[in-house]
Amino acid sequence: MTHTSTNEATPGLPWAGLLALAVAGFVTVLTETVPAGLLPQISDGLDVSQATTGQLVTVYAAGSMLAAIPLTALTRRWPRRPVLLVTVLSVVAANAATAASPWFAFTFTGRLIAGLGAGLQWAMIAGYAMRMVPEASKGKALAISMGGVPVALAVGVPLGTALGTSIGWRSTFAVMAALGLIVTIWARAALPPIAGEAAHERMPVKRVLMQPGIMILMLVAFAFEVGHMNMYTYIASFLSSSGLEDRVDVVLFVFGLAAITGLWLTGSLIDRHLRAVVLTTFAAFTGAMALLAALGSNPVTTVAAIAVWGMALGAAPTMLQAASARAAGSAMEIAQSMLVTMLNAGMAAGPFLGGALYAAQGTSPLPWTSLGLFAAVLALSAALGRTAFPASSAAPADSPAPQEQPADALAATSRTSG
Repeated sequence: MTHTSTNEATPGLPWAGLLALAVAGFVTVLTETVPAGLLPQISDGLDVSQATTGQLVTVYAAGSMLAAIPLTALTRRWPRRPVLLVTVLSVVAANAATAASPWFAFTFTGRLIAGLGAGLQWAMIAGYAMRMVPEASKGKALAISMGGVPVALAVGVPLGTALGTSIGWRSTFAVMAALGLIVTIWARAALPPIAGEAAHERMPVKRVLMQPGIMILMLVAFAFEVGHMNMYTYIASFLSSSGLEDRVDVVLFVFGLAAITGLWLTGSLIDRHLRAVVLTTFAAFTGAMALLAALGSNPVTTVAAIAVWGMALGAAPTMLQAASARAAGSAMEIAQSMLVTMLNAGMAAGPFLGGALYAAQGTSPLPWTSLGLFAAVLALSAALGRTAFPASSAAPADSPAPQEQPADALAATSRTSG
């Protein structure tokens, strides 16, 4: 890939491009989550059971998990902007197909294709954002570009449910397709072109995995996601123990707002204090689960613990992405694809674990199990994570130079082709 040197004195950030990435992520996460709030309507419209309709969420996540590494490896030599735009268009196509589809099989296929595109997109967004800014601003740029995720998680299901009720579920997907098309045009105009990796720069996937810190980081990411999803999947049922079963929407809104706050705080701290952010975040997860395990019958304590949990969740993806990008150097997109795969694997394993516990003993063991997982993650990160989670997210002096954008994105950089 062509490298450029970015002027550290360049004022401000490339907001238009970073926000385009954020909104693209917002649309992608909406596409993943909205069906959960519209299962009855979609089920009736496609004449299948709600259990079958629920597989529209599953196939999307499965596509992301299976596609991230192979598609990233396959496309890493291609110019990055067109590849990223294709991933957004795959989501647009899936939403348009869902809006018009008379058959479940057709909708299912569209969701699978969108999931494949989403897996590649998540592997690219972090690297794209970090290549658009000077070294000292990479963590902040990453946090901005990922800002659409907690917003979508906070409003995705309630927004989709409200839209589905007011304008119909097909119109809801049509609106998301239109928004995705607008984002595609915006991203094409706002994002600088970035060249693909040159042949001599392409590090084999196995070698990326063997980079110092990468394996620990992937293990931490998987265990963290299992711990989160073990509890989050069954949060509505758990809230009944504190009398909040009729306030699930309010509690989840608090969770989403807290996640946005956590992301904002992470963006302001991660460039200079990566390790401190990591340890504080995992300590917050552990503390929140301890409160829910011991005092989950108290509604005030429960809401407070869920707010802490939400703030930690807002920080976690960004800090893991920043750490993997630092550890992988010029192979950051492959590392990001591995991270996407591990997080999606955790998203699948967490509900499975929680479901088995719930079926056996109800919701009471769920926070204790997540507490044990988060405590193990915290201990592993503290004891063995200095390579994976160093003090700063800045690249070491002897690491491969990150791949920057051509200068037409920022006025103070030198021009290169993309």
